[in-house]
Amino acid sequence: MSALTLEIDLHRNSERQGPGSSEETIKALELTSISKKKDLKLADIGCGSGGQTITLAQNIDGHITAVDLASDFLEELNEKSKLFKIEDKIQTLKESMDCLPFQEGSFDIIWSEGAIYNIGFEAGIKKWREYLKPDGYLCVSEITWITNTRPQEIEDYWKTECPEINTASDNIKILEDNGYALRGYFCLQEDSWITNYYKPIEKRFSSFLQRHKYSESAREVVKVYKAEIELYRKFKEYFSYGFYVAKRDK
Repeated sequence: MSALTLEIDLHRNSERQGPGSSEETIKALELTSISKKKDLKLADIGCGSGGQTITLAQNIDGHITAVDLASDFLEELNEKSKLFKIEDKIQTLKESMDCLPFQEGSFDIIWSEGAIYNIGFEAGIKKWREYLKPDGYLCVSEITWITNTRPQEIEDYWKTECPEINTASDNIKILEDNGYALRGYFCLQEDSWITNYYKPIEKRFSSFLQRHKYSESAREVVKVYKAEIELYRKFKEYFSYGFYVAKRDK
């Protein structure tokens, strides 16, 4: 079983597959000037099992196309949308985020929480811009340095895991250089990491290992996550997810 398949299994039946919160999703949504308009078209790219997708559907008048490559996560999202009786507002789509079947100018909002790193921040914001209507909004969270200097240990870790990691000012310049105007920025709070993401993962380690009979590959997945959690606890003052809300220039 591949490491990716194991990671997907570890995250099954979880609210989210990365740091975040409903409150921060709503905060980013409110930074757009179109969030109260009717019949919005929104694409949630890299939606996972849809923790933020559900929140968005409950707070907009419109329709969401929720995109992910993991069928298991999309099935979970479909079940959640039925549970909350909002299945008419969400359509799931199994596609790669770097090859999306969208027409130019299809959406009022492009949304992506903790997923754009899969194709790179700059590559993503460039490609996804064409899917936005004029004056549409891009709302993405991305791993971000929150200090100008940091210890070498955490510098080396994130340069390996996410080579394009930048400060907020660098990412804002990238947005501005590629046809966007910043409308808001904030960092995710510690609870979004610890309470909403890491603690639920830690609770799943035991059952995950049992399901996979304590195989070497399963133990390696747990080891990697434990190391990441420890690094966050040790170096959390140096990095977080930054949430960027930007308007497409005409």
